[in-house]
Amino acid sequence: MSQDKFIERHVGPGEGDLAQMLSVIGTKSVDELIAQVVPAAIRLKKPLALPREGMSEHEFAARIRQIGRKNKLYRSLIGMGYYGTATPAAIVRNVFENPAWYTSYTPYQAEISQGRLEALLNFQTAVVSMTGMEVSNCSLLDEATAAAEAMLMMFALRSRDAVREGRNVLFVDENIFPQTLDLLLTRSEPFGIEIVTDDFSSYAFSGREFGAIVQYPAANGEVRDYDDFAAAAHSRGVLVTAAADILALALLVPPGEWGADIVVGSTQRFGIPMGFGGPHAAYLATKDAYKRHMPGRIIGVSVDRLGNKALRMALQMREQHIKRERATSNICTAQALLASMAGFFAVYHGAEGIRRIALNAHSHAVAVASALEKLGYELTTKNFFDTIEVVADAEKIRVLALERQINFYYADESRVRIAFDELSSTDEANAVIGIFARAAGKKAPVLKKIDERDDDLPASLRRRTPYLTESVFRKYRSETDLMRYIKKLEHRDISLADSMISLGSCTMKLNPAVTMMPLSLSEFADIHPFVPAEQAEGYMEMIDELSSDLAVITGFSAVSLQPNSGATGEYSGLMVIRAYYQSRGQGYRNVALIPASAHGTNPASAAMAGMKTVTVACDERGNIDIDDLRAKAEQHASELCCIMVTYPSTHGVFESRIREIVDIVHDNGGQVYMDGANMNAQVGLTNPGYIGADVCHLNLHKTFAIPHGGGGPGVGPICVAAHLAEFLPGHSVVRTGGANGITSVAAAPFGSASILPITYGYIKMLGESGLRRATEMAIVNANYMASALRGEYEVVYTGETGRVGHEMILDLRHFRKEFGVECADIARRLMDYGFHAPTLSFPVHETLMVEPTESEPKAELDRFMQALVQIKRECEEIRDGQADAEDNVVKMAPHTAGEACADAWSHPYGREKAVFPLRWVRENKFFPYVTKIDGGYGDRNLCCTCGSLSEE
Repeated sequence: MSQDKFIERHVGPGEGDLAQMLSVIGTKSVDELIAQVVPAAIRLKKPLALPREGMSEHEFAARIRQIGRKNKLYRSLIGMGYYGTATPAAIVRNVFENPAWYTSYTPYQAEISQGRLEALLNFQTAVVSMTGMEVSNCSLLDEATAAAEAMLMMFALRSRDAVREGRNVLFVDENIFPQTLDLLLTRSEPFGIEIVTDDFSSYAFSGREFGAIVQYPAANGEVRDYDDFAAAAHSRGVLVTAAADILALALLVPPGEWGADIVVGSTQRFGIPMGFGGPHAAYLATKDAYKRHMPGRIIGVSVDRLGNKALRMALQMREQHIKRERATSNICTAQALLASMAGFFAVYHGAEGIRRIALNAHSHAVAVASALEKLGYELTTKNFFDTIEVVADAEKIRVLALERQINFYYADESRVRIAFDELSSTDEANAVIGIFARAAGKKAPVLKKIDERDDDLPASLRRRTPYLTESVFRKYRSETDLMRYIKKLEHRDISLADSMISLGSCTMKLNPAVTMMPLSLSEFADIHPFVPAEQAEGYMEMIDELSSDLAVITGFSAVSLQPNSGATGEYSGLMVIRAYYQSRGQGYRNVALIPASAHGTNPASAAMAGMKTVTVACDERGNIDIDDLRAKAEQHASELCCIMVTYPSTHGVFESRIREIVDIVHDNGGQVYMDGANMNAQVGLTNPGYIGADVCHLNLHKTFAIPHGGGGPGVGPICVAAHLAEFLPGHSVVRTGGANGITSVAAAPFGSASILPITYGYIKMLGESGLRRATEMAIVNANYMASALRGEYEVVYTGETGRVGHEMILDLRHFRKEFGVECADIARRLMDYGFHAPTLSFPVHETLMVEPTESEPKAELDRFMQALVQIKRECEEIRDGQADAEDNVVKMAPHTAGEACADAWSHPYGREKAVFPLRWVRENKFFPYVTKIDGGYGDRNLCCTCGSLSEE
């Protein structure tokens, strides 16, 4: 196969390596190995109905540019949560397009994630400062999702009296973004929450409310004074959430000062392109008293072994992987890459720059509003930030605006909304005025200059308190300074640009550079999600093709790309199943069977969908206990909704009785939901539809090459069988989904659309044969490691033939007793060798789950295994008394450059043993920036805002 084939660039091992690996495994061919791993009964009999050979990188690059040119780059002044913004080139080049930032994993291994943790801490600090609240998380999926999370948070915070009284009403002001209301409807229904929409200014609390949500500024642009409303709500025991435009808070009184209990919103305006709807980092900020009810992740400040300040994800016991159906949320993927970019935007501009941007948007709105009133037009609002609503003939304005290649938002046939932003100019303002002048048959006044001012806003609404006062927001004004700051943080992280990241179930494979390049093109970046369909022909062509390809790959009939994370995909799939049963008059079916080995998001998602979870046991080989499954399916047959099953299992094994599992559930009236976390072992060999499942979600940020971005973005589309297609999620603004679709599960109609070219390109360049080969090589790499490590590290679970799937669980459960060392110590010692640890203690406590993926070359697999073996030797030295039981290289790991280079060295082992344990480590040494972090200290002394640690 010639070297210009993408598959040869994507797969790590070469042909010579493959022969050696198969020899270690003990098979003569890849086909022989696959026959031992994947049960014959579920192997596809025919190749996938896709082009056999894929495009070259050059052909794909030309193809995606051709598609992009079909999108029309009109100027969108639509607003509604999405606005024009100027992403600084220094952030695009040094973060967005930099694999050191976009290929890193969620910062669970904090000691080697200090760079992006600091970037996320900057994001949190900016959010807290702008909103006037006390604590913030480090991003949610989008504004509508954040509002839904706030709703459930307020519901959970009800007093005992409120619970006893059955308070279940959420008041939502009618002047809210429609996509937010739509998602609130989706997320409220399973909890029995009743949503009441009305005008906040005249609403009388009934005593049944637990919470209220208002938009700030309102959807029509109006800036309202919510002081009295918040006071009235609090007097009735009602919590208040503000969905706030973070840029507007540079000029307006922050919600924390007028009584909001929770503030949510999007940071898209902080330098993140609209991207046809995403991804964008949302935020949720609240009072310190409510921090343990917050969804998502919080970055906090702690200390390391040497007493140095260090960052980590705080309050980790809230994670859904641990609390399962009792979790605060099912959120798993955040928007870490976008949050980091938004944080750098705030760092680069500082308070004065953010205020200047806000004033630009506001001043243009004021100037145009004044001109339109002089033309005889009526405005529906008096006080506004950047959006004006004009009473006019919407159709006449629409036709004239399209002639000028400008988009407005048309609230109805007589109201036109215009949203100004960072990019607005005097020429644009005159163009807008000219459109309305033509419609009125009058001569347009010409603006020569627009003064930046905010004194037209009532004094009671104008912000008086300072913001972004921390030193990190004052130091980096020149591009040189910002570039070096970003690079400094980059050096504190491990990513795929450094070494293999073998996290089981997370599929940290190559993110091909050629598929990342389209994301920077204006034709994909600068499209508003609510543009007329004819302006997004390129996007729709790609979306239709990608949906078709994913349907073929999964063996299903229909696809929704709307879910913007894997956990959202799980939730969406369950809600589609729920809608199916409701349509058949069987809405009482609410039991979800979940194997004990399932991802923590599975029971959390089921709980979010209003289902009762019933755990199904696993046998001693890690497979679903068929007898227990049958008994529980029969016991709950009258109310059985579904089973949530991961395949291959979370234990890394293709269960041979999967069809029997499917049949048992179907025979008892339930549906089969297949978690797509392990699709990297299925593609081209089998698929959920062929196995007999009814719905699955896919992690495009795993199997299909979208990067993890330090903890997000993610995309979790759902694929469904024909009988479920009509229930796929719709949208309140853009028509999509099934004929009887559930309400939306994301703010944008096609979710995180701007990163879909990555998966589109991955599939197009691999083709049918390449997709299958990638899967085969993922299985080869895993079995090579399992075989090569035999005798040093045993695998907890294997299939009936002794093989693993695409991942394995290495057994370290005896290490504590034999060596006095815990699994977490091994994980930290791997950092000294330059590696990110595998998945730690999941799904089996005191184990390491390893997934090498198909992209890693044999040499890297060998280095990783050498490190594991050498660490075991270090553990044996402890056992044999050759190393101190406490002060040894394993339990003191990781070792920083500062410690190794210090004049004093107190350890009984040498510096070289600590930091250069194998010869090849010297060649590309990664030094962790901090050593072992004291997690308990960070939780006891929670601090989630501060300046840059390096500045203190």
